[in-house]
Amino acid sequence: MKLRNILSIAAVGTALALGAQTVKPGIEVLRDMDFAPLKGKRVGLITNPTGVDNSLKSTIDILHEAPDVELVGLYAPEHGVRGDVHAGDHVDNFVDPATGVTVYSIYGKSRKPSPEMLKDVDVLIYDIQDIGCRSFTFISTMGLGMEACAELGKQFMVLDRPNPVGGNKVEGNLVEDSCVSFVSQFPIPYVYGLTPGELAEYLNDEGLLGGGAKVDLTVIPMEGWTRDMSFRETGMPWVLPSPHIPNPEAAILYPMTGILGEINYMNIGVGYTEPFKLFCASWVDADALSKRLNALNLPGIMFRPIHIKPFYGFGKGENLQGVEIYVTDKEKAPLSLTQFYVMQELADMYPDHKAFETADPKRFSMFDKVTGSKEIRRRFAKRHKVEDIIDYWNKDADAFKAKSAKYYKYK
Repeated sequence: MKLRNILSIAAVGTALALGAQTVKPGIEVLRDMDFAPLKGKRVGLITNPTGVDNSLKSTIDILHEAPDVELVGLYAPEHGVRGDVHAGDHVDNFVDPATGVTVYSIYGKSRKPSPEMLKDVDVLIYDIQDIGCRSFTFISTMGLGMEACAELGKQFMVLDRPNPVGGNKVEGNLVEDSCVSFVSQFPIPYVYGLTPGELAEYLNDEGLLGGGAKVDLTVIPMEGWTRDMSFRETGMPWVLPSPHIPNPEAAILYPMTGILGEINYMNIGVGYTEPFKLFCASWVDADALSKRLNALNLPGIMFRPIHIKPFYGFGKGENLQGVEIYVTDKEKAPLSLTQFYVMQELADMYPDHKAFETADPKRFSMFDKVTGSKEIRRRFAKRHKVEDIIDYWNKDADAFKAKSAKYYKYK
């Protein structure tokens, strides 16, 4: 039996075991269309290992084999097109050995495709599984790719994929001008509740690309996805979009702990076996912190005490204590505010370990970039109280959700 057939059976078996339907990602829908929108065109592709069909065949290889489609360039975001580059490391240009196609780095000196990189391209395609959080860099890569194509009169296509946080959750303020960066490239909330295709149309039609430019955009939608679906319910295989997002649940945990992780104040599970699922430090009493946090009765969240010894990163080789997060209802849970509640309780329990009085000030700039506003840190640092930031953090969420709803492609 061919490997592809074995993998297809495995994917269907997993879906049946979970009581799930198999959602078709954009690449499969495009293939079902016999690649009609690409016939006779020279194609560039921004992708990484998550760009696969439900049999785990890479979009790179699918397009390389597609009839009357010429794959002329690959564009490597963070981690590279085949996933062989560590987080944060620069990607270099090279030739993909499987296809003979040149791979251009857009995570090095430049994070936007240059005219030279795109000179032989008619349409640039984006196919990456995102995690629904603004600070994850792939949507910045998508937006900058759109800008490059707009400037050069090239077409841009998004092969759509699910948002693993779902299509209903929106949290956080819009990015302010002073905090625009590669982890907050566009004025959207921290958790934005859109698929990559929906977000691309929002950025394009709302004039949010550089200089208000607009690109000739096509989105190939999924089949079978709904906004309330968990990723497990899609029946699709999960491929790591980065080393510390090993499963779709980690995508939900990322916005709950990742902001705090920027100030190197505690271990958040990175360096242990539970990335983005923990809050641990040597000076914490696990039982006491767990009781304090559970007493807050945060909707959709529970905590349990945990003791760890990280293998690398913060607290490597040390005995740390803290809590493990359990999300019981992601729709009700205040995902991004969870870390602020943790910092609040720790400041009250351990006055000598208040986050913004003990963390490295050199990290504050990155914290501001990730939150998209200097005001969040300024307000919280005064008393370490969530009540001082909650209104500011949530001030744009409802308006964004209402405004972005017209771009919904799925119910």
